[in-house]
Amino acid sequence: MTQISDPKIAFAYLRPACVLLTKEPTLTNVEKLSSQLKEVNDATLQQLQDYVLFPLRFVLKVPGPKKEKLVQAVADAVSHVLENTCIQNWDTLHDLFSELCLCLCSPTDPGKPADTSEELKSSVLRCLDALFHAAYGDIVFKLFEPVMLPGVGAAVSLLLALGEKEKSRDIQAAALKCLQALTLQCDCAQDHIDSSSERCTIGSTMASFLPGITTAMTRIITGDLRQGHVVTVRAIKVWSSTVGLVMEDSQLQAGDPQKSPPPDLGRIGQLVIHRTKEWVQSTAGKLCVLLKKIISCSLAHQHWRVRMGMVELSDHLLATCSQSLGECVGPLLEALVGAVNDEEPRVRQSTNLRSNQWKICSAQTFTSILSENLHTLATSLPRLMRTSEDQKKLYVLNVFLGYLKILGPLVSVVLNSAAHLERISKALMQVLELDVTDVRIVEERSVAVTIETSSTAHIQRKRFLYFTDDRIFSVLVEICRTLGYYGNLYLLTDHFLDLYRQSSAYRKQAAMVLNEIFRGAAGIGVVTEGQRLEGGGQRAFEPATQEELTAAVTSVIEEYISVNNWHLITVSMETDRCHNTHINSLQVIPSAFASASSSSSFHQLNSNIWQLCVQLEGIAYFAQALGLSFRPMLMTSLYPVLEKAGDETLLVSQTALSSMWAMSKACGYPSLKELINENADYLLNDISLNLQRLSQHPQAPRVLTVMLTHSDHSLLPLVGDIIQDVLMALDLSYDHTAALFCSVLHVLMKALVRWFPSSGGRTKESCRPSQTCADQEELDVQQFLMDYRKQKELAEGIGIEDEDTEDMGNVMFDENELITKDIMERCVHLLSDPSLKLRLKVLDVLELCVCVLSEKEDELLPMAHRCWPALLQRLTADDPLAVLRAFRVLCTLGETCGDFLRRRVSKEVLPKLSSSLARQAPISAKAGPVYTHTLAYKLQLAVLQGLGSLCQRLDLGEADLDAVCEACLPYLSCRQPVQLQEACLSVFRHLIQVDPDAFWFTLNELHCPYPYTPPHPDLQPILLNGMGRPRDEYSDNVLKLLKEEFGWFAETSR
Repeated sequence: MTQISDPKIAFAYLRPACVLLTKEPTLTNVEKLSSQLKEVNDATLQQLQDYVLFPLRFVLKVPGPKKEKLVQAVADAVSHVLENTCIQNWDTLHDLFSELCLCLCSPTDPGKPADTSEELKSSVLRCLDALFHAAYGDIVFKLFEPVMLPGVGAAVSLLLALGEKEKSRDIQAAALKCLQALTLQCDCAQDHIDSSSERCTIGSTMASFLPGITTAMTRIITGDLRQGHVVTVRAIKVWSSTVGLVMEDSQLQAGDPQKSPPPDLGRIGQLVIHRTKEWVQSTAGKLCVLLKKIISCSLAHQHWRVRMGMVELSDHLLATCSQSLGECVGPLLEALVGAVNDEEPRVRQSTNLRSNQWKICSAQTFTSILSENLHTLATSLPRLMRTSEDQKKLYVLNVFLGYLKILGPLVSVVLNSAAHLERISKALMQVLELDVTDVRIVEERSVAVTIETSSTAHIQRKRFLYFTDDRIFSVLVEICRTLGYYGNLYLLTDHFLDLYRQSSAYRKQAAMVLNEIFRGAAGIGVVTEGQRLEGGGQRAFEPATQEELTAAVTSVIEEYISVNNWHLITVSMETDRCHNTHINSLQVIPSAFASASSSSSFHQLNSNIWQLCVQLEGIAYFAQALGLSFRPMLMTSLYPVLEKAGDETLLVSQTALSSMWAMSKACGYPSLKELINENADYLLNDISLNLQRLSQHPQAPRVLTVMLTHSDHSLLPLVGDIIQDVLMALDLSYDHTAALFCSVLHVLMKALVRWFPSSGGRTKESCRPSQTCADQEELDVQQFLMDYRKQKELAEGIGIEDEDTEDMGNVMFDENELITKDIMERCVHLLSDPSLKLRLKVLDVLELCVCVLSEKEDELLPMAHRCWPALLQRLTADDPLAVLRAFRVLCTLGETCGDFLRRRVSKEVLPKLSSSLARQAPISAKAGPVYTHTLAYKLQLAVLQGLGSLCQRLDLGEADLDAVCEACLPYLSCRQPVQLQEACLSVFRHLIQVDPDAFWFTLNELHCPYPYTPPHPDLQPILLNGMGRPRDEYSDNVLKLLKEEFGWFAETSR
């Protein structure tokens, strides 16, 4: 739409609406004029400005109450005119300023805002903002003459009241924005103040209102978080711009003209402020108090824009008012330092871009200020950690870290002060105090050392007494690393080792700090973004050398693995007795360093566990810091870590395993297997020596267990003698060490099964289906030809090296068999031990022994014969848990020994198993869902799951199969638990493979789904008991078996 550009045409177009509005000040007429104004272009509207503003101002001047909608429409129309034109007349500016302020204030109490609608307030504030921007040239500066102080003061009071007490966020933000525009400090790109004299004039006038503005803004900034970040950011800008304008160094250095106010001002002259040195000093002290309140709230604010606003405030005041606000330099620096490590990248980047403004004085003075602030903060840090919320704690620690980063290499100079070092260290000790009340840490047990396929096993996170936010711990870690990176490594190591030795209360914290100090000294995880202060004349920064790191690490590791700090009680004896009739095998043996009373407090156990975990983490961190240079230290550090990898406490064993992975990676080993194998010689030497002094070194079997778990078959020749030592020790002190050494034997057998897996086939003819003579003859001919070829090649000198390799493999395999036989011999005797836990462990070992010897019939069968009486006792007259485990061993024997066990099982085992199944069937059929959690149910399920394959492998006779069938038939009922039904179906599937005809008949006697018609009339009809029976509890499972196993017969018989 084309706008009117001719002033005459525009005047003629607007004149009727202006005249009508003057005569009839109604909402309709205002809206009509407003719409017509939008059709006139800016240049023409500038010429007609006074004419069109007159009727609008006339509406505002009409005495009496006016409707809010009318005033709002007038304000919107005036805003349009002001936004598109310039005010060139002081009277117009003054009158509009007064009239708009009157629209905002209450008629009865001019000092307070009127109780009007939010829409009206928003329109008037927008109009005021447009008015300040429309003032042209020097006209606007007349607002800041002494005579205007009352009027400006009234406007400031109204805007402050709206910004602080208004409920609408938009009104609050608009009022504060208008206040910025009043002081010509708005956010627009244009600079409204051209000369220093003009700036000085405005500064002198605004000095009268500085206390009110800064106090109100402080209340807004530190007020309710629900007001939103927009209002808070705007209030920070008003505070910053007003203080920067009034307290600007350049103005105060030029001198504030102290001429006497004109006599015609009267009482107004009392409002004029002269910015003398005394006034500046007094005002700076008061502003410092407000500034500290603002910093404490805004830099811990959750929204990043508020923190960004605080950075901009600090930077602005440091750049413009550093001398006049001398008392505020420390807090302002603290605000900037706290933003160095802000979690928001934009805040960090903004802080780094302003880094040049920080060096406002000499490096020596700046360092003094920073170090003094650091000392003060370290002093108050424990109190702040105990009393503040997490967001505040995070801010305080970020400030602490910022000081360290900005000081950079000068940190070592600061730490040379004993007072500073003592304050910082004690603060870290108190802040890092761990919470040792979690009962799960003590209760969780590692049943056995598990094989981890990666180095990222889940580790329990630390819980601290004074904070819960993980970000706080991350900042603390970075603080310690920064200390290690910039500080004197020897000084820090000695100091924190002294704290470590002084008190058990500081031991865990001191170890955590030491761990991170060494990582920092090695440059791990240290962020240096060019933030540090380069002091004049300072030498270039040099990090710790490899020799220094090695020497310091050696002393710390020696302290960690010393007897008093490494062999700590982590299991309560009273708790352990509840789980086992024997006392813990590692605690039974009296120890010089484990002589704590059995009533160790829960908190002490928890504390011991965490201390060991922190020390294990430390050894891993030291390995990462030194890299390949850590390899020589493996001789002293690897054995203790392996001890803890076999610890009963889950958290300790997991942490030790994670440390092993870290050490392996740092020292250049691809996996734990290579780490153990390459260092096996001195590890096994230590184990051998310690086994001879088991009372002083009860953890030696743990080390052997961990080595076997994580190594491969190449370790077997090295451990052969030690295994014999273990067996000898077991024979000599059976009563005390059986549980301990059985755990070792169990891990050994698991390793042998893993190292020498069975080929899957069986060499025993008794375990194979019968073969025809032709098959046997073919096999013999094939073997004859292969042997002939091999002998011919050997005669020609081919394959001799392969033969030697094969002989070595056979020797290793023979050693494997000898070890297994020796262990199986001990199992025979230990199967009758009074301890149920030991009997269960021995049964597990026995099962593994059978698996290892499964392909050596000549070795296995005699051993099976020897262990049969003891195994039979476990099967028939023992605790249900033992029966369950013994039956599993029996199934394994059945798979490997075949018909060797047929008569024994048929005569001694099968009758009792069948009677047990028959006896329990009615109970399980009537039981509810809770029954599936009972031991009786688990025993039923295990027997049914293994009985079918056992019968098939042993090729039992007809009478035995009938007994098994009769015992299992009740479990085909749909009333039985679903898993028992499935297990019973598996039994019948195996039995059908043995004698399909007999079991087809048995199933059809129970339920016959089809009538079988004879193919010829002369043949007798087939009569089965299951024919014609209605559907019952057995029908579904019987029908399923018939369809699965005899589906072809069912189809042909229809």
